[in-house]
Amino acid sequence: MPANRMNHDEFYTAMAPNDDERLRKILWTLYWRGNAQFRERIEDELRPPEQPKVKPKKELPAPDTVLDEVTAFVKLAKDGAYMAGDRRVHRTERSRWRLTFRRLVGEALAALQADDPGPAQNAAAEMVDLACDMKSYDYFHSDDPVEAAKFVVSDAAAILWESVLRHDGFAGFARRVPEQLIRWESDYGWTRRGYGQVPEKETALGVPLARLLTTPDMWRTFGESYLDALDAAGRADPRRPRTVYGGFDETRYRRHERTKDLATWHGMLLDRFAGTPEDELLDRLATSPALAGPELTFLRARTAERRGDVAQAGSLVTECLKELPGHQGYLDFAVEVGAELPPRARELLSERALLGFALMEVRQRLQAANGH
Repeated sequence: MPANRMNHDEFYTAMAPNDDERLRKILWTLYWRGNAQFRERIEDELRPPEQPKVKPKKELPAPDTVLDEVTAFVKLAKDGAYMAGDRRVHRTERSRWRLTFRRLVGEALAALQADDPGPAQNAAAEMVDLACDMKSYDYFHSDDPVEAAKFVVSDAAAILWESVLRHDGFAGFARRVPEQLIRWESDYGWTRRGYGQVPEKETALGVPLARLLTTPDMWRTFGESYLDALDAAGRADPRRPRTVYGGFDETRYRRHERTKDLATWHGMLLDRFAGTPEDELLDRLATSPALAGPELTFLRARTAERRGDVAQAGSLVTECLKELPGHQGYLDFAVEVGAELPPRARELLSERALLGFALMEVRQRLQAANGH
């Protein structure tokens, strides 16, 4: 409390000698000379008790206007106008892109409260799409644009999906959100470096999504829609492997990355559906043509373990470790189910155990030294 502010008793003592007329004059002076916010506060206090106090509502941005601005901004960014000497973007605006980005995001999310939030939903989705692309493409002069813009993708997606559920109902939510989840989810977050203020606030998109699925029926319906969207994503991949630089298979790489990005969500589906009437959905998930790589094999191993087939789980996780012998999650699961470890995985596990003992010994010596 500031030193020059009276406490409750001092204030009432100072006010005691003043009669009603004097108090009215003091209040009038404060009302007349105060700012708009101060006057509104006094007006609220002067209203009769039976009349509810009215808080002035901040005018919401017009959703259509926000969408137009966002669409123009995104197009300029993807055209490279903020990187090169494009006359459509003034040189001072190129250095102020963060402010423009934050303003447009704020307006798009605020406009979700409008009576017709459809255009604002599209605007918010465009900004999330742009942020996801910013991880890999240089649209602005920044070494880590998502961090520079202070944009938390998972927070924005959560607000957007809440709006879709509230305005479009669960049927519209289940039609629209699965495709966005597949397109936006990122295993390591959305910044390039993975550290800073933004990554500390990020969560997997499955976390806010799970909070919106409040009943078993919602989980099943959304799970079915998700699997349909996943199949559609697989069909959209090039049918023939698109190769560059010799043996690089772009299609397989894309499916590997998709599987890693969605691993947290798939774990949630496994926890939710294993041992329930919806268990057959896990078979559809494990055989989806849109997924590939050791993370898919690991999902199959975890599914087998949940169904009591420990031998199958062990065989599958061994296959994972042949490709990624140092993966800690695979190693932990392999030890849990008693799987046979490939030679390199066994070596790495022994090395880490020795390192752990060495670190423990160092820690004990330091504690003993500090104790003396």
